Amino acid sequence: MTNLSVNINKIATLRNARGENVPDLLKVATDCERFGADGITVHPRPDERHIRRDDVYRLRPLVKTEFNIEGYPSPDFMKLVLQVRPEQVTLVPDAPGAITSNAGWNVGENMEFLTSIVDRLREAGIRSSIFVGTDIEDIRLAARAGADRVELFTKPYADLYPKNPEAAVAPFVEAAHAAFSVGLGVNAGHDLSLVNLAFFHRNIPRLSEVSIGHALICDALYLGLEKTIREYKQCLK
Repeated sequence: MTNLSVNINKIATLRNARGENVPDLLKVATDCERFGADGITVHPRPDERHIRRDDVYRLRPLVKTEFNIEGYPSPDFMKLVLQVRPEQVTLVPDAPGAITSNAGWNVGENMEFLTSIVDRLREAGIRSSIFVGTDIEDIRLAARAGADRVELFTKPYADLYPKNPEAAVAPFVEAAHAAFSVGLGVNAGHDLSLVNLAFFHRNIPRLSEVSIGHALICDALYLGLEKTIREYKQCLK
């Protein structure tokens, strides 16, 4: 069974727009779990334009499923995750001002850095996942760096899916097989939606987790949060 981790960054963006506590981020996180989510994902950025550091500390005791914190492993980020100790940390190569994650790591160019980060996470008992594209060498090097999983950057799949689903998913099938062959678990995320998720899931063997935020929150505006999570979970059966 593939887990659904709900990224609640967009809830924090909406809350921050008024400078108050509506919607209540903590309540939304616990409601997501109550409605069937298998995990909660947050991506705190240096400018705190959505998830704030304080949110991460307050969420930690409330999340009863799996807490996944993603971000660029700066000294401040590492201090945060080593204090909070989520179940998983997903390492992304975002520049500080990036609007959203838009590429995976060039693992070879960052091998020493990523290895040192993964080592620190392992010592703290935290599962590590490195955000990558479908380049097979990056995946093999992620295993050599000591990562537990890779998260496949799925925007290229989502972009091509409406025109040619089979061509869109083919590189990801190959990437997943490469990951499994070197002992890595496989996560996936970015622009997965109710439109394209079921097809992706059927074609990717042993997919451990998908992390979905923007599309899921947009769907919830029309369907409601509970029904939306149920429908995303149905795509993963």
